[in-house]
Amino acid sequence: MDIGLRIFVVFVLLVAVTAEVYIVTMEGDPIISYKGGENGFEATAVESDEKIDTSSELVTVYARHLERKHDMILGMLFEEGSYKKLYSYKHLINGFAAHVSPEQAETLRRAPGVRSVDKDWKVRRLTTHTPEFLGLPTDVWPTGGGFDRAGEDIVIGFVDSGIYPHHPSFASHHRLPYGPLPHYKGKCEEDPHTKKSFCNRKIVGAQHFAEAAKAAGAFNPDIDYASPMDGDGHGSHTAAIAAGNNGIPLRMHGYEFGKASGMAPRARIAVYKALYRLFGGFVADVVAAIDQAVHDGVDILSLSVGPNSPPTTTKTTFLNPFDATLLGAVKAGVFVAQAAGNGGPFPKTLVSYSPWITTVAAAIDDRRYKNHLTLGNGKMLAGMGLSPPTRPHRLYTLVSANDVLLDSSVSKYNPSDCQRPEVFNKKLVEGNILLCGYSFNFVVGTASIKKVVATAKHLGAAGFVLVVENVSPGTKFDPVPSAIPGILITDVSKSMDLIDYYNASTSRDWTGRVKSFKAEGSIGDGLAPVLHKSAPQVALFSARGPNTKDFSFQDADLLKPDILAPGYLIWAAWCPNGTDEPNYVGEGFALISGTSMAAPHIAGIAALVKQKHPQWSPAAIKSALMTTSTVIDRAGRLLQAQQYSDTEAVTLVKATPFDYGSGHVNPSAALDPGLIFDAGYEDYLGFLCTTPGISAHEIRNYTNTACNYDMKHPSNFNAPSIAVSHLVGTQTVTRKVTNVAEVEETYTITARMQPSIAIEVNPPAMTLRPGATRTFSVTMTVRSVSGVYSFGEVKLKGSRGHKVRIPVVALGHRR
Repeated sequence: MDIGLRIFVVFVLLVAVTAEVYIVTMEGDPIISYKGGENGFEATAVESDEKIDTSSELVTVYARHLERKHDMILGMLFEEGSYKKLYSYKHLINGFAAHVSPEQAETLRRAPGVRSVDKDWKVRRLTTHTPEFLGLPTDVWPTGGGFDRAGEDIVIGFVDSGIYPHHPSFASHHRLPYGPLPHYKGKCEEDPHTKKSFCNRKIVGAQHFAEAAKAAGAFNPDIDYASPMDGDGHGSHTAAIAAGNNGIPLRMHGYEFGKASGMAPRARIAVYKALYRLFGGFVADVVAAIDQAVHDGVDILSLSVGPNSPPTTTKTTFLNPFDATLLGAVKAGVFVAQAAGNGGPFPKTLVSYSPWITTVAAAIDDRRYKNHLTLGNGKMLAGMGLSPPTRPHRLYTLVSANDVLLDSSVSKYNPSDCQRPEVFNKKLVEGNILLCGYSFNFVVGTASIKKVVATAKHLGAAGFVLVVENVSPGTKFDPVPSAIPGILITDVSKSMDLIDYYNASTSRDWTGRVKSFKAEGSIGDGLAPVLHKSAPQVALFSARGPNTKDFSFQDADLLKPDILAPGYLIWAAWCPNGTDEPNYVGEGFALISGTSMAAPHIAGIAALVKQKHPQWSPAAIKSALMTTSTVIDRAGRLLQAQQYSDTEAVTLVKATPFDYGSGHVNPSAALDPGLIFDAGYEDYLGFLCTTPGISAHEIRNYTNTACNYDMKHPSNFNAPSIAVSHLVGTQTVTRKVTNVAEVEETYTITARMQPSIAIEVNPPAMTLRPGATRTFSVTMTVRSVSGVYSFGEVKLKGSRGHKVRIPVVALGHRR
């Protein structure tokens, strides 16, 4: 079952055409880094973290110049009609996407002025309560003027599957009027059928990108919508988590499950659709969407896409057209939140690698939906089901699906799945509780709980029970809203208790046909959530570190993920025609899980930080989120992570920074972090240039910049974390902090590490005036070689109450 993240795969499906899509990068700087030098074209470069002024004549003229050069090289090399240029990339990288034959791609690769040629690779898909869980209504929104000002004038761009613009989460009426947004210049496409704009004052931009998908023959306008309309629900869900309106009643099947709200309910939404219902999408389209979003002036980018391996033509995870485009976005001052991936709980499953991106892992929050089935013999069986109870003080007869078939010999389908009401004898089911089997069909999505509900309703059942008799590794059970009483028994031993009771109570004739149904039961109330103190926890599916730097999965000197945010069972808007989750087809809301749900939490919270500190760089916002995060759960214990036990059952283990990064986000503390670890474009280049295995030639190909090795070692990159993947003897790393508080403050610095590595900091204390920057060093020495990573932390405790903490991971090696 898809749990929300769409991840890039390196295997391109064979299309029955000789031509394929290639992304070509060219010599010469893109707009963001062009410092002049070409005859007749003045500089357009921005300082690090500065927005592009896309309305300036200089930018427009240079953009046309780059596009002409792209057209010229294609026109010089190939006959007209033998190729098709799909996009010119001008703002963040200088290059283009073209539909050409493999032979033409080779010609391009050898042509003067061409830096790199990458074959396009395919992409596929990888809330009501979380604002309260994160303390937003009480601790954060009031500081910015309340929920109706939270995120004011901040634009969040979503590169996803589009949006359902008619959803109340995105309505602009019944709110304080929105003012103009002079810094945002995005376009609004019209619905091709109704001719109405996809935008209102809440949705300020809506565009779709599908040229590569069309060139590959994958795009079907009837089901994929040649417009920003959400074709599967995922894009509407992520947009609502980050920036959906506050206080939207979440009603389904006649019940209200609370009020939905985004993290920054007043932020504006800009839609860049590049993912589609059946086939996912293509990197060439995604890069075009990101390029356009930055050109238009978004402040934040929320991405639930990422490469699950670098393209085979690149040697490193950090340099490919996708990550290079995001590096340009960050240079332009755009904060990027990217889902970590859903490959957990196994190590090295991350799909977001680069230091300029904020990589988000998924947590389980404190809300659990539980239910129970009471049997006629007095046994109570625990399960899950977001459903109303059967009538109180009454037991109902239990009937098994296999025992109430009209004629089992003609059924082509698995009748125990209860997907088709016409195969059952309605007289035997009516007024009783129907027992169904939870087969592998539910895991792969060919059967759904929604259809079980429809079957039980059609037959007049008093309720239904789904029985799990065996569990495949990796099977994930989620509660699904139901209009009638229903429960899923997920514990196999409890399922056996039910089956044994049913068989013992049911009398049969010599053919096995039931003579009388005597088993009874009642279903409890599953509508109300239970709040747990053992939260947050790292979700089982959330991808884990260590981070990798290349195609052979060698460890990087950079900690990932960066941060943990809620991503399990998140209520948010859905698209009624969405097919991404079979249990929510036709619904207006969905309760789904994935790191895709965690990333927009961080995007929305980043918008709140950006609103309070509009001049902060993306690295400063990331630092504020990370250094103030928590590694303690609500019960005061160290964070735990879901993991498989030896028997493949899910258990809890002590979590590490490879599970959660710096910790679980704490929005209130992030608004006032005291100190920040800032970084800009030159720092990112320094990280690339000092990472072993990345050639200066490759860096120049993607950044048009020569290397500067002042950083000496990638661990010296000024991240709010420290990672040393190959510690031999003693190594000292440095960090720079800036006081962003309005008062002078003295910080004491301490460090601790697991015993196999000694750690020291210098100086032990320092005083910083407002705006001042100071450097400190951290020295690590191998005491013993254990073969596993050691974990620790550096803490900076301020005299005025600020607490700053960064995680440390290191792997000791023999000399």
